[in-house]
Amino acid sequence: MDLNTEILAKAQQWLSASFDEDTRTQVKNLIDRRPDELTECFYKHLEFGTGGLRGIMGVGTNRMNVYTVGMATQGLCNYLKKNFVSLPEIKVAVAHDSRNNSRLFAETAAGIFAANGLKVYLFESLRPTPELSFAIRHFGCRSGIVITASHNPKEYNGYKAYWDDGAQVIPPHDKAIIEEVGKVSIETVKFNGPKDLITLVGKETDEAYTDMIVRLTLSPEAIRRHHDLKIVYTPIHGTGVELVPMTLKKKGFTNICHIPEQDIPDGNFPTVKSPNPEEPAALNMALQKAKATDADIVMGTDPDADRVGIAVKDSRGEWLLLDGNQAAALLIHYLIRRWDELGKLKGNEYIVKTIVTTDLLAEIAVRNKIAHYDVLTGFKWIADILRKNEGKAIFIGGGEESYGYLCSDAVRDKDAVMSCAYFAEIAAWAKDQGKTVFDILVEIYLQYGFYREAGVSVVKTGKSGAEEISAMMDGYRNHPPETINGSPVVKIQDYAKQTSTDIKTGETAPTGLPKSDVLQFYTEDGSKISIRPSGTEPKIKYYISVRENLPSVDAYENVNQQIHDRIAKIKKELG
Repeated sequence: MDLNTEILAKAQQWLSASFDEDTRTQVKNLIDRRPDELTECFYKHLEFGTGGLRGIMGVGTNRMNVYTVGMATQGLCNYLKKNFVSLPEIKVAVAHDSRNNSRLFAETAAGIFAANGLKVYLFESLRPTPELSFAIRHFGCRSGIVITASHNPKEYNGYKAYWDDGAQVIPPHDKAIIEEVGKVSIETVKFNGPKDLITLVGKETDEAYTDMIVRLTLSPEAIRRHHDLKIVYTPIHGTGVELVPMTLKKKGFTNICHIPEQDIPDGNFPTVKSPNPEEPAALNMALQKAKATDADIVMGTDPDADRVGIAVKDSRGEWLLLDGNQAAALLIHYLIRRWDELGKLKGNEYIVKTIVTTDLLAEIAVRNKIAHYDVLTGFKWIADILRKNEGKAIFIGGGEESYGYLCSDAVRDKDAVMSCAYFAEIAAWAKDQGKTVFDILVEIYLQYGFYREAGVSVVKTGKSGAEEISAMMDGYRNHPPETINGSPVVKIQDYAKQTSTDIKTGETAPTGLPKSDVLQFYTEDGSKISIRPSGTEPKIKYYISVRENLPSVDAYENVNQQIHDRIAKIKKELG
């Protein structure tokens, strides 16, 4: 194929002396022998999405490497120095996960921050992403970064940028940082700053972070009575390996079963196809251990320990993998219930969820007279609500369907360490009542309605895949379905146009949220279908939500089957 002139020009810039010899050799090989791969490596610059900078590792502007990390960091430095020009010292925190090259990228970034005169708190070794968020606030930093690709396959790495409140950057900062990065050439990146501006941090911060989580405990008596609750936990080769067991032990749990093979931090994730707890196979080894030991609960965190997968026994004693919506419902129900019982509700509390997360959370909040917020996908938008409510209202908890939850404003990102502590506590609280976690879930459905959700992700890789996803979204937007599974579409919310349209009347109203390429179709029978491109992966994502009434506990199996059938028909219709 003929190489695009612009792409070739970009690639040739990487043949200069500003790049190391190995990089130059790889780029030359791509130009001479692999034009298709060259296009994928250079056709664009990595951009901040819902999870920051993320991509496949390798050479090129569209790949994660020391140069793209370097230019991103230099751009961030330039922006910080403009924003905080009056400060005598600008402090930043840097953390990383267990992925290949993560330590290299973290040390590279720390060196660049130092070279620009910034004070750096660099974690001594791998740490959970939420601890980075905590550390920004703990040390009074103006920004921070974590090197991680979260739950992505092993070929990926990423770079999340945070602001002074410990939350991921959002407009206007994210776009302004991208503008600054766009002005940076590799020749202007200041590498290898003075070592005396870099402070290694670790155990003291671990203690402060885990102590904060333990102080959130709502049912200490139940934990004391059931301290030997059998917990199977796996970090899936990631950063939860030390902090999750440490936190559980501090809370009082004494019976934690490990998966030795998965307690080894390893960026190749050798025991799983994918280190994503949303994928059932990621918890296979943990479930095998749970069956062998007759455990009470299974928990598995992703490589940077911001997401957690949960498994519990159902009414037949079979292990059930909870989806992110079920786990979020259990968590929010528990928090509101215990806050109420402990007299902590004063009338100015609230919860937050994303627009693609189950409406069961909103139903629980409304019935309990708790304010609730819907925000765009991405935990940074949940953190934005925390920022806006600072000093005005009290945050109880929040979550998203993709296995991320938060129960304290001391952290401003989803936190699997905190979540593991709470899910273990919920299991002890349920056991204290002679119940299981599954019993509590069924009680929630009985009280608030039987909501169930299903997600479908369609992968479309590379430049052509991105174009195909864009065309699919245009198709849904310009030719929306009139019915879904035989039920008329009664409302369409288009977050790109920021409009909510009543199909029967034709009336439109503002969504009240920032622009985002998301469509939602509401049907007459109560179903909701959301469609959006992923901000962090080459996917178009579908979210299907249905609701039925659950008349009694005994009716669970029948209603569950009805819901399953409805979801299957919707999936089939969507193709």
